[in-house]
Amino acid sequence: MRLVSFTRGGTASYGLILKDGRILDLPQAASLAGMGSPGANMIAFIAGGGSASQTARRLEDDAGNAKLAPAISDASAIKLTAPIPRPAKNVFCIGRNYKEHVAEGYRARGAEIKLPEYPQIFTKPPTAVIGPNDEFRINPSVSNNIDYEVELGVVIGPGGTDIAAAKAYDHVFGYTIVNDVTARDLQRKHDQWFKGKGLDRSCPMGPCIVTRDEIPNERDLELTLTVNGEQRQRAKVDMMIFDVPTIIQSLSAGLTLEAGDVIATGTPSGVGFAMNPPQFLKPGDVTVCEITKIGKLTTRFV
Repeated sequence: MRLVSFTRGGTASYGLILKDGRILDLPQAASLAGMGSPGANMIAFIAGGGSASQTARRLEDDAGNAKLAPAISDASAIKLTAPIPRPAKNVFCIGRNYKEHVAEGYRARGAEIKLPEYPQIFTKPPTAVIGPNDEFRINPSVSNNIDYEVELGVVIGPGGTDIAAAKAYDHVFGYTIVNDVTARDLQRKHDQWFKGKGLDRSCPMGPCIVTRDEIPNERDLELTLTVNGEQRQRAKVDMMIFDVPTIIQSLSAGLTLEAGDVIATGTPSGVGFAMNPPQFLKPGDVTVCEITKIGKLTTRFV
């Protein structure tokens, strides 16, 4: 399934993308069909596990039934939000997880290259999350060194603690796209990553969540990012230093992951600060993050 959150007529809801591109509002469709609700929002739907997913698939199969027509909208009639508009807790992020990205960072600082031995983890607060085609406002009094980072987002399904790598995929609900927008000067100034990566609206996410059954091997996915149509980043997920099972095992050690948690798995090389000269984002720029089988995530900088 390809799941989205959206607003329609000022009301927030969520649903799935039908094969013809239209959007089926799952809570409304369930009500029209006289079925139990699959959940009040996307997090509740994910927490509902197999029962909620089964309801969604039955409704998808019955989408041609006239009684469900009021729950179906053309894509132009709704506004997509982030698939999880406000995560229950911070978005987990993995830093320096592609070898060439690590190398370009050290080269930019004139330092000796050293690969991380363990996943480097930071977070972005829920207030950072925005959706497709939303805007990030550059505030020169805060930072002029705004950078982009396309990343594969992993959405947790069944929660757990101390998850073994061999069992990690049992806890993956699906995948999305994250743009880890970063204020590089704040990142350096504070000598840690949270402030520079936690600004309001600095976590564009979307356009949808693709369930794991539709992406049996995420290592085959390709990430790209363009700025105003110019390609800056391109890599395969299998180039990550720490793969998804390793990340989940490391992150969940002594820390409970819950349904709807999001993990951004790191960005490949090609970021703006490492270019010569550095190329930071400016008002009027548009980034497009794309991951095969998931879609495109557009962000406008104003």
